[in-house]
Amino acid sequence: MTDPARGSSTFSPRTLRLLLDSRVLGIRAGDDHKFTGIWFVVVGNRLFVRPWNDKEDGWHRALLRDRRGAITIGDRQIPVRARASRGEAVFDAVDAAYASKYDTKASQKWVRGFAERRRRLTTTELLPAGGRLR
Repeated sequence: MTDPARGSSTFSPRTLRLLLDSRVLGIRAGDDHKFTGIWFVVVGNRLFVRPWNDKEDGWHRALLRDRRGAITIGDRQIPVRARASRGEAVFDAVDAAYASKYDTKASQKWVRGFAERRRRLTTTELLPAGGRLR
């Protein structure tokens, strides 16, 4: 069961369809940052992201500090909350999802890069935040 104040633990079926049909989403930490286009994957109806460059002033660190942000997918803006992911099984599933989704020859360099240990450790799950962003 989820806490209504924190939002649902899964995205709506409509949002999941949009995610499954898209290759890039926009992500923003808090309310003050701009949206950045990133690759993402859905594993078992759960949304995961990894930053390519995990800079101190980048979207990923800001999102982990704020814990709240938003994504854009299609014409929708959806409030999200971030949760750091752990465990080799999750990391392996996310690696496999990136490899399956981004399967062009031109994407392979990036897919291999996302599977490097330092990037695996940045795996972040995004969950619906519900309500307004603070």
